[in-house]
Amino acid sequence: MARHNLHLKHEDLPYRPCVGVMLLNKDGHVFVGKRIDQTVEGWQMPQGGIDGDETPQEAAFRELEEEIGTRNARFLRQYDEWLCYDLPSHLLGVALRGRYRGQRQKWMAMRFLGDDSDIDINTAEPEFAEWKWLAIESLPRLVVPFKRDTYMKVISQFRDLAGPVD
Repeated sequence: MARHNLHLKHEDLPYRPCVGVMLLNKDGHVFVGKRIDQTVEGWQMPQGGIDGDETPQEAAFRELEEEIGTRNARFLRQYDEWLCYDLPSHLLGVALRGRYRGQRQKWMAMRFLGDDSDIDINTAEPEFAEWKWLAIESLPRLVVPFKRDTYMKVISQFRDLAGPVD
């Protein structure tokens, strides 16, 4: 792991290109996982880097499989803009392998088509210690503070999708 550099500034580092997925079940609830690697309790929606020449949508399905063991979902909508967040200063040079100032994310809304038994967070490289479905309004108070603004924008964009479906 990279050592924290006291002289490192946010503007010295690029943003990591990523995707985020708001995965909604048939009841309109959102999937969140509790991060394994956090010292403070932090829940989040699936997210991860975009590899090579992958499209954001391709990366989103890959990340679902890598993080929750399934890609059994249907694409609903993409957030038009890229959303960025900066890491807090104490994580700069430490988190994200020390190479990035934060993340530049393209967010997708997807509908989960499977059963809860299809979700398996004990993947090859586990990221979540536990998971649950929750109401969209509960998201902001469960995420780490530096991601809260991004989550509020995603919620605003996808709130209309968070109702039950037949």
